[in-house]
Amino acid sequence: MVRKVRAMPYRNQRLLAWAVACVASLLCQPQARAAMNFCAAPAMQSSERTNADPGVKALVSNVQAHLNDPPRALPRLHTEGTLPHEGIYDQSKAAEQDLELLRDAALAWRATGDERYLRYVDRVLYAWVTTYQPSFNPIDEAPLAGLILAYDMTASALPVKTRNAAMAFLTKLANGYIAQIDAQPRPLTGTFRNNWQSHRIKLIAMAAFTLDNRKMIDAAQRLFIEHINDNIAPDGSTVDFTERDALHYVTYDLEPLVVAALAARRHNRNWQTLRAPSGATLAAALAWLTPYATGAKTHDEFVNSKVPFDAKRRAAGLPGFTGPWDPKDAAELFHLAARLDGKYMPIALKLAPTPPAWLAVCLPLPAR
Repeated sequence: MVRKVRAMPYRNQRLLAWAVACVASLLCQPQARAAMNFCAAPAMQSSERTNADPGVKALVSNVQAHLNDPPRALPRLHTEGTLPHEGIYDQSKAAEQDLELLRDAALAWRATGDERYLRYVDRVLYAWVTTYQPSFNPIDEAPLAGLILAYDMTASALPVKTRNAAMAFLTKLANGYIAQIDAQPRPLTGTFRNNWQSHRIKLIAMAAFTLDNRKMIDAAQRLFIEHINDNIAPDGSTVDFTERDALHYVTYDLEPLVVAALAARRHNRNWQTLRAPSGATLAAALAWLTPYATGAKTHDEFVNSKVPFDAKRRAAGLPGFTGPWDPKDAAELFHLAARLDGKYMPIALKLAPTPPAWLAVCLPLPAR
């Protein structure tokens, strides 16, 4: 006997079709792509813990004061080669505060679970990634690291509109820098082997690991090795020191490379000891700077700099462009380096007893 199968009521058919469409829509939407998780700070488990941590308290308090500020997103930032009050320097510096606040608001959300901070990130991040047009000047765009970290920490909770716009922006940014570098004749010269290149590589690496884009990650590692080879001598001295006669620029050169190495470390890649064909490593450069950071050696800054802009800044009275180098200039660098290798922690603590608030919340513990 053939048993008749009862037809599904029309209403149920519609419900099933709706459910299938919803699942298909979710599968087709770009998923949250934040594989890096640069910051190790999990959400705090209790308000007591949040209130007890002075670093968290200071960071949260600062963000809270700006929750209702309108975004200051600009289509372009430009501070490189200019002094205060020249061109759009002042406007750019004001806008850059958004990028630090984005990072700190994302950390505040991670630390407290307060949705107000997530809503701030959503609003300001969307404004920036839909307004700013990359110029591929890495000095102007170095502060975009804050935007990348904010996305990295919040991607899975952001609305699809914001997430997609941010992914498109970071893809454009990283691919643009990769193309810019790859278009240069070899061997690389000028700003493609000094601190500018360090900042290019930082932005490429952070975006690549956050997007979990294998092609970008491979390019970032290739360019990192090439830059170590071009910029750092086997004894650890850098091109920037030769050009600028200033430890300020050694610090400025190495800090973005340490940040890039921290991004790679979250993917179990050790860029600190990655050896270039010349034998140079990032670890050797940090070791070269260490005696100056501890005060065992001293250095008068910019005396024999080959860059005219350094003389211009000295004449303008900008601090740090004359006289002996202040080791505290390297405090953030060594606090970052301590998150790569715990042996740098004593130096970091000597330079600054507490790390910058954002780093204390982002990566509270040194590496072992």
